[in-house]
Amino acid sequence: MEKFSLDNLKVWVPGSNGMVSSAIIKKLKTENCKIITSTRNQLDLTDKIKVFEFYKLNQPDVVILSAAKVGGIHANNTYPVDFLLENLCIQNNIISGAHNFSAKNLLFLGSSCIYPKNIDGPISEDHLLTGSLEETNEWYAVAKISGIKLCQAYQKQYNSNFISAMPTNLYGPNDNYDLKTSHVLPAMIRKFHEAKEAGNTPVKLWGSGTPMREFLYVDDLGKAVLHALENSLDEHLYNIGTGVDLTIKSLAELIQSTVGHKGEIIWDSSKPDGTPRKLMDNSKMESQGWKAEVSLAQGITLAYQWFLDNETS
Repeated sequence: MEKFSLDNLKVWVPGSNGMVSSAIIKKLKTENCKIITSTRNQLDLTDKIKVFEFYKLNQPDVVILSAAKVGGIHANNTYPVDFLLENLCIQNNIISGAHNFSAKNLLFLGSSCIYPKNIDGPISEDHLLTGSLEETNEWYAVAKISGIKLCQAYQKQYNSNFISAMPTNLYGPNDNYDLKTSHVLPAMIRKFHEAKEAGNTPVKLWGSGTPMREFLYVDDLGKAVLHALENSLDEHLYNIGTGVDLTIKSLAELIQSTVGHKGEIIWDSSKPDGTPRKLMDNSKMESQGWKAEVSLAQGITLAYQWFLDNETS
């Protein structure tokens, strides 16, 4: 496995005020590289002309593409055009720009929702495009699959060092806690906190609570990204997760306990559950020397403290 040094290189992290980008930048600050950032307000990543002008001006050596339009089941169901079109534009502009302006490395971050919805057992990279997607987020998934395939196409046609990493469900500092657009874990943190503050009122949650999910603390992803860049991985796609899952009901009880909420949990089974189980097979990435370090209990405690410090003041 070839080593790749970030010393004195310019590393661009688009969308640098999001949860994932913030964690990656935090890890990059431990390296001797120049970090280039761009927020949504500074650069419209869906505008190809502006993105290419940014490339021409800054000439990044390495690009870490974590910027995306993201959201939970409700948001994906409500805005399918936005999720498909915006993500395709962002990916196409940044990935093609990296090639056109001679970036040495590009790492594209996707999501575990790229995989088929009904897989018995841990999901490996080989499961890609072997079955139907989960209907509630297929628009986002199709966009991400296109990004993976575009990176693979650049590898195949131009021998570009463009690889893709698929994290499992992420959470941690700088997460989105808006109940209309957030994912399940931060939404639960807000709901249990607000119910606690209101006198331990009941908390109503979507679905049956039976689906199983895996969650990765975002700082562990930051370490995985750096590991992937510095070790010049040979294949085009790698899963990044913990290898441990739990039911949504167990997740709710863990968050409830961490927050200190003493009220009732009501499950609304009229709402969709999504995929029954989604556990990643991380053996390929772990064989390259990376492994998640933060337990779910530790991570939820850290995430709740960040929520208290930043969302309730």
